[in-house]
Amino acid sequence: MSYHDLITIEPDKRGGKPCIRRMRITVYDVLGWLAAGMSHAEILEDFPELTEQDILACLEFAADREHRLVAMEVLLEITIRSSCHLECLLARTGKLRIQILQSVRLF
Repeated sequence: MSYHDLITIEPDKRGGKPCIRRMRITVYDVLGWLAAGMSHAEILEDFPELTEQDILACLEFAADREHRLVAMEVLLEITIRSSCHLECLLARTGKLRIQILQSVRLF
């Protein structure tokens, strides 16, 4: 089962944070408990409404989100570098004037 089937986002619930099966328990709650050292069994004992699949869905959601963020950062860096190269090329041909501020560094 994919995390898409278990993780829900509702704007009016928990500030629009991703929750588990429309409950008020967020993905971040579960990740925080795991990071604090709670085992799956301890979480399930404290929150019997959760299942092992719910916990695994939270981990899958976090992994997918991290993957997407890294991909977006790479795309943004490529776009910025390409834009800078284009501006430099246009500046050399006299079609665009570029002011370089010593206090601003893009890279």
